[in-house]
Amino acid sequence: MAEVIRCAVLGLGRLGYWHAENLAFKVKGAKLVKVVDPLEGRAKQVAKELGAEKWSQNPMDAFEDDQIDAVVIVTPTSTHAEMIKLAARHGKQIFVEKPITQTVSEADDVIQVLRETNVTLQVGFMRRFDPAYAEAKRRILAGDIGKPLYFKGVSRDGNVPHEEFIKHSGGIFLDVSIHDFDIARFLMGQDITSISSSGSIINPSNLFMKKYDDVDQALTFCTFESGAAGDIETSRVAPYAYDIRGEVVGTEGAIQIGSMRNNDVKILTKQGCLQDTIQDFPSRFQDAYLLEMIHFIDALRKGEGTSCTAEDGKAALEIAIAATQSFKTGQTVDLKKVLQ
Repeated sequence: MAEVIRCAVLGLGRLGYWHAENLAFKVKGAKLVKVVDPLEGRAKQVAKELGAEKWSQNPMDAFEDDQIDAVVIVTPTSTHAEMIKLAARHGKQIFVEKPITQTVSEADDVIQVLRETNVTLQVGFMRRFDPAYAEAKRRILAGDIGKPLYFKGVSRDGNVPHEEFIKHSGGIFLDVSIHDFDIARFLMGQDITSISSSGSIINPSNLFMKKYDDVDQALTFCTFESGAAGDIETSRVAPYAYDIRGEVVGTEGAIQIGSMRNNDVKILTKQGCLQDTIQDFPSRFQDAYLLEMIHFIDALRKGEGTSCTAEDGKAALEIAIAATQSFKTGQTVDLKKVLQ
């Protein structure tokens, strides 16, 4: 077992900063050695705050650094394929935020390089590591609800990204629904074979999305290889809370996952019943982001593979691309015929 995994974080936006902070202070066996960001002064500032020894504006400085064992890639999606291949060819182990790449052909190229270089990669599907989803998976494997028959996912977020983000996001299915596509495969224990999606813009404030062929409300119906089915609602219109829920119905019962509650306290007055609700993804998945990084570092220290692989990243990407095709064409898409 390796005693310490020396890490570099590439991309120091909000999520990149959290990963760097976790590696610096909260993940046993990890050492934050270097931080990288192209914005002038950003890497130097974060290095000072988190105690990293080195900083740079150039990712190659991390790839070529013999003192770095692993890189955490939190750069724009359009750069993921190039960053992963460069990291792998320089012998760095890799954690990359979702989606793994923008296209299936890029994902195939990345997987081939990973195999050639024998490098471990973990994709940042943090819901798998959220305690509630992880417990649901354990209960399903234990047979508590019998054979899974139906998956239901809800992802509602009222924190609408700015227009420049929407422009480059790849659309609601690739940017948001992909988390539900991955967790559906994870909980049901099988692949999705066909998918049918629709969507529209329901909030007039989001009409700017139309120019990018994107929507603020989407519905997806999917069929699994066993014949099981599922539906997924994805919304950027949720003014009341950050609302992430899931459910699996089986032959012997059902498991419901997630809550909007920020705490389990209700205030009862003459005016009615009040309770705090979760307002953003940092509040909802703070533990999951830490736990997924602990899993990554533990796997590297033990010389084991991770439980959220490049192949998982490719599978979720294929589903997201199929969902986008279905939305644009109005037709059900067979996953075996997803355009490469």
